[in-house]
Amino acid sequence: MDKIKLLQNRRAAQIKAGTAIRADIAALVDEESFVELSAFSFSKNQFYDEDARGEGVVTGFATIDGYPFYIVAQNFEVLGGGLSAANCEKIARALSAAEKNSTPVVYLLHTLGVQIGEGCEVLEGISELLLKATQLKGTVAQYAIVDGEVYGSAAALAAVCDCVFFTAKSALCVNSPLVLSAKAGKNLKKEEVGGYAALGKAGLPAILVKDVKEASSFIAQISDLIGVPVTEAELNEPQVSLNKKADAKAIAALIEDGVELGANTSPEVRTILGRVGGIAVAAVVFDDVKLNAANVRKIRDFAEFACCYGLPFVTFVDCAGVEASLSVNDSAVLKEIGEYLSILDAIDTAKIAVVTGKAIGIGYSLFAAKSVGFDYTYAFANAQIALFESAQGAAIEFASEKNADPAKLAARYADENADPVNAAKGGYLDNIIEPQFVKQYLVASLQMLIG
Repeated sequence: MDKIKLLQNRRAAQIKAGTAIRADIAALVDEESFVELSAFSFSKNQFYDEDARGEGVVTGFATIDGYPFYIVAQNFEVLGGGLSAANCEKIARALSAAEKNSTPVVYLLHTLGVQIGEGCEVLEGISELLLKATQLKGTVAQYAIVDGEVYGSAAALAAVCDCVFFTAKSALCVNSPLVLSAKAGKNLKKEEVGGYAALGKAGLPAILVKDVKEASSFIAQISDLIGVPVTEAELNEPQVSLNKKADAKAIAALIEDGVELGANTSPEVRTILGRVGGIAVAAVVFDDVKLNAANVRKIRDFAEFACCYGLPFVTFVDCAGVEASLSVNDSAVLKEIGEYLSILDAIDTAKIAVVTGKAIGIGYSLFAAKSVGFDYTYAFANAQIALFESAQGAAIEFASEKNADPAKLAARYADENADPVNAAKGGYLDNIIEPQFVKQYLVASLQMLIG
């Protein structure tokens, strides 16, 4: 028997059984860098009496823009990419190797759920897989590309990841989108149930991409930020336009090579990975924010990312405290605030705050106060730092002036009580600055703190 010929035939059969997924892997990784692992493992599905070539998943290692990664790719051409006990065991082996070698993981997810006929055995396999992925969190970066439909327990695997990429064809659902649509009394497309735009309240660190190739570019960019925290950069010239308009969009533009995570959820809070003067940072840009459980959770998750990967944490604060509503009051907002503070305390790199707009009440305490660990706190000259917003503060401060114009009283309260010079007098601000100089202050502070 010609064993070489036999191997070639077996290999050809394996490749034929995964043409589409191998094309996606090729688009994801550097050319000819992928090395497959456990290529010839297979089991027989008892329900369909079919072989699951490669267990319906392709695993291996490769490089993306020169960075090493383990790759886990569900092969939709084998039993719909269905999860099985053997499938989960193969993925878990790849994750164990990633842990041992301190190497990040990319998942290409495409599955309709579990393979029928496995019963409790596959549930045990899923439990082992999810536990292993959870244990990796914060140790090595994990990225999920929702490469089509992802239903059932695999959706939980995506939720563990540091970043989740969606394309126009992506649908991520814990249950079948047909069932979810029917229960809602609607006739929705799968993307309208589990697509990027449909999951605005899911709190995933999501990024919308055109295809796997674009996801690969983002992964390389994030890897560069995590792996090379400092690059050469000159101190920038003043940003004169900021003195005229320093809104959230203009502030976000200060961050070089920026990658925004979770733009589809709580868009009033922008969480951006990027560089300031060549130094990698995790920046939170507020846009006239009133806090609720969802946006605090988004900030908490981002702070955890910064903590795990040793990134300086920078806040550009424009926050008027917690939203005054019954629904927010009866929500998990206080629990989320407590968890955020725990994570903030664990960040042992630089923490810098710039009050660009309002820092009212707990909005100041959480995101700018030195007492919670901010190394440097700056404020724009036109910022407002106070116990209360102007109208509420004026109603309390000037309660005796019943016939005065409320708008004028609010402006007076802001001038007399919310001027950042009051915080600076107490030593709580390191400086009050013109917006045009913010980048220079940030770069100088970062260089001092991480040097």
